[in-house]
Amino acid sequence: MALRLLRGKDGRLTAYASATGGVARWTEDRPGGSSWTGPWLIEAPGLSQLTVAQGADGYAHLVGKRRTEGKDGPRIDIVHATQFQTGRPLTAWHSLGSPHPKGRTKAQRIGAPAAAVDSTGALRVFVRNAGGGVSARRQDPKGTWDRWTDWKGTHVQDGLSAAATADGRLELFAPAGKGAALRWYQPEPGAAPQRGEDVPADVRPGSASAVESSPGTLTHYWRDAGSGEVLAWRPDAPAAAPLGGATGSGPVAVVRAVVDGHDCTVLAHRDTASGRVAVAAHPSEDEAAGVWWTPSGEQGAHTPALALDGRGQVVVAALGLDGRLLVARQKTDEAGLALRAWTRVGSG
Repeated sequence: MALRLLRGKDGRLTAYASATGGVARWTEDRPGGSSWTGPWLIEAPGLSQLTVAQGADGYAHLVGKRRTEGKDGPRIDIVHATQFQTGRPLTAWHSLGSPHPKGRTKAQRIGAPAAAVDSTGALRVFVRNAGGGVSARRQDPKGTWDRWTDWKGTHVQDGLSAAATADGRLELFAPAGKGAALRWYQPEPGAAPQRGEDVPADVRPGSASAVESSPGTLTHYWRDAGSGEVLAWRPDAPAAAPLGGATGSGPVAVVRAVVDGHDCTVLAHRDTASGRVAVAAHPSEDEAAGVWWTPSGEQGAHTPALALDGRGQVVVAALGLDGRLLVARQKTDEAGLALRAWTRVGSG
């Protein structure tokens, strides 16, 4: 999984990454501070393709795909655990099964999960099912899970991207074949999700991400399957906007932040040309202003993540080749998006 960086209700950041035997977790000791605790291993044997979703209550929902070996062959299911407070233990892992409870072979073909929390506090988990469509399961605010439902769709590829606006309107972006991506959205907070028009896009699987770029509007990002260039699209845009970055790999980490007093969107990815993390920024929803990717940090750093810390400053995190967490923070005394020196956290 890509590294995830979340800010809790107390303002402290937590980083999550897949690790041997489960999930590695690092936690800021104080909001905006330089010291961290971790890594602490959250045990989860057989877990892979982890994602983390967060709602307005600050709860962190960890969702992953688990493989269990048995005498009849491997069993695949989706599992979920919740962290209610920063730095505290998680609940026990709870199996959500799969969209194919009677088809073990079909269950082995499901994709990586995506998850988001809507305005009611309900968590929705999505996977590409064995038939090439999307299946979803919903946990209501009281913790009760509905059954898996079929959201339909065809030719869906791996790498679903789920996100929600600040007012809790959820969107799902699903890369699909034949030069299109599928999109579901909630027209109003708490409304039933509905299928939107297909997005003209040839998406590289596993490269999609999204951010709320203005109140109530999500901008979706992906890599072009052919060129590898990063593209940005939102519902009111006539076409996807090119953002360069063709030498990057994986999904783009993205966060909305204030830079030099301006509302900006900050992006980060691993640049395969330099072998380092590359960072860029542009005025929010003004991709035409231009994007310049600047390599930063040490060689081999990968799976970058972005977040705003308790002081509202941009924090970039990545994993080093030794498994340690690398962190850099926004400078506030220089023009543009400048980063302080990268620091290493804990032991790998």
